[in-house]
Amino acid sequence: MALTPNEVNQLCDRVLAAQRGAYAIPKLTDDFPAMTVDDGYAVQAALRRRLCAEGRRQAGWKIGLTSKAKMQQMGVSVPSIGFLMEDTARADGSTISTQDLVHPRVECEIAFFTKAELRGPDCTAEQVLAATDYVVPAIEIIDSRFSGFKFDLPSVIADNGSSARFVPGSTRHTVDALDLRAIHVSLEKNGEPVVAGVSDAVLGNPAIAIAMLVNLLAVQGESLPAESFVMSGAITEAIPVKAGDSIRAKFDGMGSVNIQFDAA
Repeated sequence: MALTPNEVNQLCDRVLAAQRGAYAIPKLTDDFPAMTVDDGYAVQAALRRRLCAEGRRQAGWKIGLTSKAKMQQMGVSVPSIGFLMEDTARADGSTISTQDLVHPRVECEIAFFTKAELRGPDCTAEQVLAATDYVVPAIEIIDSRFSGFKFDLPSVIADNGSSARFVPGSTRHTVDALDLRAIHVSLEKNGEPVVAGVSDAVLGNPAIAIAMLVNLLAVQGESLPAESFVMSGAITEAIPVKAGDSIRAKFDGMGSVNIQFDAA
């Protein structure tokens, strides 16, 4: 690590203030150019400790950079992870405020709810499927706090993978009832189709992404507890949204998820 403990806390303060104040900041490596991926996770861990100390509860985890093209673009060989807090969940059909967001964008994902603990460092997709209670269609609202939505890997990890809100769908499915590699997804904004994809865009199988998350947690000395909610990564590209937009994500064989962003 390149950062001292005091610098980790300083950057945690900076990220938390930007999240709560809904304002953009320069990427962290502008001031700390030697900052590493491990430093980014140290800042993220400090942020999680700070939120939990305030009485907020963790719901689970999310994984990002799950497409090979995105990993190559960022110069990494594994995805990145972030945590999800219970109070950032929103119900299917909700109206979501944009006033406390900086650069809101939406993504279509398959989310897993676990019934058994998963441990790395050698977790497999088969183990993930055996430990999964059910999966749901989901929308993630990401919101980078960095100016111009421009960032590098250590900075975005410190910013908790741009996590902002997540919206689980209301229809639950057992994993043996679906081919998780072949779920066709389309996203509509204001009634018009804007992007589509297939779930194998997520490392060939979203269960592989969950296994990679578990193995990354093991590096940090953690496991994935039972009854965790996990977002497995974006099937489609992230679509910018603004106040007044309505979004519908349709997952073949799984149902749909609908949200509205409040009028300005």
